[in-house]
Amino acid sequence: MQRKVIGHEARTNRWGYVFVAPFITAFLVFNLYPTINTFMLAFSDLRGLRNDFNFVGLENFAKLIKDPYFWGALQNTFIIWTFNFIPQLGMALVLAIWLSDARLNLTGKGLFRAIIYMPNLLTAASIALLFRSIFGFNGHAIAPANQFLRSLGIQATVMVNGEMVREAFNFFRSVSFSRGLVSFIQWWMWYGHTLIMLMAGITSIPVSLYESATVDGANSRQTAWYITLPLLRPMMLYILVTSMIGGMQMFDIPFLLTDMRGGPDFRIRTTAVYQFNMAFQGRNDYAYGAAISMGIFIITIVLALLIFFFLQDRSELKKNKGGNA
Repeated sequence: MQRKVIGHEARTNRWGYVFVAPFITAFLVFNLYPTINTFMLAFSDLRGLRNDFNFVGLENFAKLIKDPYFWGALQNTFIIWTFNFIPQLGMALVLAIWLSDARLNLTGKGLFRAIIYMPNLLTAASIALLFRSIFGFNGHAIAPANQFLRSLGIQATVMVNGEMVREAFNFFRSVSFSRGLVSFIQWWMWYGHTLIMLMAGITSIPVSLYESATVDGANSRQTAWYITLPLLRPMMLYILVTSMIGGMQMFDIPFLLTDMRGGPDFRIRTTAVYQFNMAFQGRNDYAYGAAISMGIFIITIVLALLIFFFLQDRSELKKNKGGNA
């Protein structure tokens, strides 16, 4: 009888390997191999149409450290991400507390959550092309945004041959507008996801805490400030880290919304866009593009560790140290 059981377990294990084989194969082909290949290329001089390359050590990384365009792209990335993340977290937090408040007993909360989350289901490329067509520029002001402004009598004035001429607005010539639009699209796409995550964190808080606060006479604002926000700290830390990682990989929106090089004046060019420009446009410097990828990875890891170090709950650490002692 024991032999039959062992034989059945062995057959079950074999089928388990069969079922996980597609994932393992896809991971090895599309994740592990590109990662190892990128790491190797970062130490080479591969570029253009060449198939052969030589290992050059840390030459690409030395170039990266001194590259002002890379650090400029990193600065652009943080500016756009900051103006995206702060309103994203703020609005999602307010809506999460509002929708989870048992005292309000709002109807249709499920439908409201679905509507808010819906932009996250759209592809970033389609959204970027949509907003580019809305705010596009041409001399005849055919774009919807310029058509609307012209109907209100609002147009740009430019000097042509010594005369003031009214024409359509070239929105993407403005750095502040372009950055603001990219930040808005990123916020609009992702605040629904942040809302769902925060609501999941709120539902994990024991209801007895809210009931005790109600008995003690606390109102909704007090329970949100003294119960919800402190207990949501781990979830907000997780959202901050994952949003920062996503921000460092920001590519689709700034790439397609601008001239594919982060214009105007490269002020919308993120680190991911710069990496693409170096590796797949112009000189096709694959080795330097791989070094940029490794640089982005290292910076992301360092920032994540710093966030965990400075924003972790110190009281829990002291409590754990006291318990161990």
